[in-house]
Amino acid sequence: MAAAPTKQSLRHLYHSMLRTSQSFSSYNFREYFVRRTKSTFREIQNETDAAKLAAFYDEQARELAVLKRSAVVNQLYGGWRVAVEKEKPVHERSDN
Repeated sequence: MAAAPTKQSLRHLYHSMLRTSQSFSSYNFREYFVRRTKSTFREIQNETDAAKLAAFYDEQARELAVLKRSAVVNQLYGGWRVAVEKEKPVHERSDN
């Protein structure tokens, strides 16, 4: 019987997946993976079975590795910004 991951380790995995999802340069990929991560973790939120939690944690840890590799490739070949994306503000130095 596999030991269930702690709530802290699940929370850390969740935040790591969100952070990696936010690193996509493509708006559509970024928004998709953020939505997918939130919905996946929402489904398992009230689970108490240790075996299911351990299997979920292992599967999502593998998914995180794939997500990281995909984000790097997406950053290398990022395209144009989409019209719905917010423009990053241009900061001017105050000593000018």
